[in-house]
Amino acid sequence: MSLHFSVLASGSTGNAFYVGTDKHSLLVDAGLSGKQMELLFKGIDRSVRDLSGILVTHEHSDHIKGLGVLARKYKLPVYANEKTWKAMEHNIGEIPLEQKFVFGMNTVQSFGSLDVESFGVSHDAAEPMFYVFHHEGKKIVLITDTGYVSDRMKGTIKNADVYVFESNHDVEMLRMGHYPWSIKRRILSDVGHVSNEDAALAMTEVIGDQTKRIYLAHLSTDNNMKDLAKMAVAQTIESKGYVIGEQFDLYDTDQKSPTKLAYV
Repeated sequence: MSLHFSVLASGSTGNAFYVGTDKHSLLVDAGLSGKQMELLFKGIDRSVRDLSGILVTHEHSDHIKGLGVLARKYKLPVYANEKTWKAMEHNIGEIPLEQKFVFGMNTVQSFGSLDVESFGVSHDAAEPMFYVFHHEGKKIVLITDTGYVSDRMKGTIKNADVYVFESNHDVEMLRMGHYPWSIKRRILSDVGHVSNEDAALAMTEVIGDQTKRIYLAHLSTDNNMKDLAKMAVAQTIESKGYVIGEQFDLYDTDQKSPTKLAYV
């Protein structure tokens, strides 16, 4: 029973993450239309109908756009904490009661041998939380949409085999860009998004002997570039003595196409 995953889509226009074992599979967020989500699954040779459920991180539209459609069409269980349920209900349409489940903050739910641990992040949503996936000693961390990475978060996500880690913006691109100052201030705040540099510094404190893959996620369309993010993150990580390409590999993600299905 091997653990496998794909970053189906990641960025300011839509986010979705797939993770599974041979017996259970989960979707985290459905931030694109139902039709787009189905195409993303086709791209990794998987089907939405085989999912064990959908986990929700928070209620922002780039994370729940296709949630209601997929849940109703495929009769899938949906898991979110109580505050997120309340915040998103008017945007996702009616979900049958038997498909609605509460997944509390800082708790663990098991899907067969796949254990999912939730943890809180710092973002301007009702009660945003992300997930750590545990299976037979292997560990995958999904962490985006946070203004900073606290010591508590670092303790939860330490020494994972795989990180899908927010690297949202280049600070200078954001400062010099066309966004209104109110939006810039929000992104740079403790409830916004982490920059390339801050993400890299946090990574250097959580990378461990098990770590084999790091995916840079939720890149801003207007305030970042894939090559820039990879270069900035690589420079900071390697300045701390790590060797990318030997100890672990660094990947980017895309807003419209999935990463290759990978096994842990």
